[in-house]
Amino acid sequence: MITIINYGMGNLGSVQNMLKRIGVKSIITSDINEIEKAEKILLPGVGAFDAAISKIDELNLRPILTYMAKEKKVPFLGICLGMQLLTESSEEGVLKGLNFVPAKTIKFKFPENSDLKIPHMGWNLVTKKTESVLTKNFTNEFRFYFVHSYHVKCDNPINSILTTNYGYEFDSAIQNENVFGAQFHPEKSHKYGMQLLSNFANI
Repeated sequence: MITIINYGMGNLGSVQNMLKRIGVKSIITSDINEIEKAEKILLPGVGAFDAAISKIDELNLRPILTYMAKEKKVPFLGICLGMQLLTESSEEGVLKGLNFVPAKTIKFKFPENSDLKIPHMGWNLVTKKTESVLTKNFTNEFRFYFVHSYHVKCDNPINSILTTNYGYEFDSAIQNENVFGAQFHPEKSHKYGMQLLSNFANI
């Protein structure tokens, strides 16, 4: 059973439908008592960093998420904005992140004459950097669907498990012990997303 956190900013139905397709049971909740019973936690997210952190704090979810991730050590996966929320901070805002992974979220920066557009949108390949249970059976042909204007930069390369090139290399999946993050949308990435979510479900 995977507990999907509902704080008002995420593709909850799409994520739950993809989990259903791979035969994994899930619930969607913002109830602290339900979250405390979670076997695994999935934190989705679409939108702006400060707005998301504000919603989490308004619902008083930061303490229970921190307890589950850092003390109880349940497997914890953030996707898209949810991955960025796992970091210390974001250049998109001024509020503190959850700080589950030693990393920061920064804006894509390209030369003025670059023809690369922001946001980074569409399919792109990933490259394995550090072995992880989350990327079991991945090859360099694995590709995922991205939509984002900011990206994560790990303080220590060991926390980077996948990278992607868009103008330059950035960390597209991260891990710190039991906490994982994926910048792309596995729920929109067909068989590749199914493999990643299956790997998470099987931890």
